[in-house]
Amino acid sequence: MRENFKNKEEVSQSEENFLKDEDFDLSNFSEKDEGLVSIWAKKFGLLVFEVVKVVLISLAIIMPVRLFLVQPFYVEGASMEPNFYEKDYLIINEISYHFNEPQRGEVVIFKYPKNPKVYFIKRVIGLPGETVEIQDGLVFVNGQELSEAYVENFLADDYSLVTLGSTEYFLMGDNRANSKDSREIGPVGRGYIIGKVWLRGWPLDRINSFNMPVYTNN
Repeated sequence: MRENFKNKEEVSQSEENFLKDEDFDLSNFSEKDEGLVSIWAKKFGLLVFEVVKVVLISLAIIMPVRLFLVQPFYVEGASMEPNFYEKDYLIINEISYHFNEPQRGEVVIFKYPKNPKVYFIKRVIGLPGETVEIQDGLVFVNGQELSEAYVENFLADDYSLVTLGSTEYFLMGDNRANSKDSREIGPVGRGYIIGKVWLRGWPLDRINSFNMPVYTNN
């Protein structure tokens, strides 16, 4: 009985020694395994570096374009129908107005003078120094009627003759019966106009760019 207890004790001590040896035995961790870990760590580091580099390069290219060249804009409301509809996704060209002034017929985005955080989309009708008058819905610029093929929904309203200042524009929506424009807010200063519509990117079935309208009698 005593011998059996002694044997059990020896076995227990032997197992304890075995576990301790295993815990601290690094002989099974070869240089080959260490090399593989190092190689995979380097590959992962290179992958992270490449991803970060691509992101930084993309931001360096996209951000200036986004801030200074073009901007996206969603149409809200029906003031420009039938040429622009609610939720149309437009690309706005900002850079051109750093070199050229807005022209008659261009569709522009401008900040609402009474609240610059609000943006409007309208068409340029009157240019600086011109006179604008509306009689029974027809627009007269410098006393001559303006032909507007892009307007389908005229409104038989009147607007007293106004002479635009050296930096003022008369802007109107294409849907004359449903547009808050220069007839209500007055001429818009050049500083509020941020860019012109360049491209419609959505919906897919109406993707297109925009050209200047032809005025046959102006």
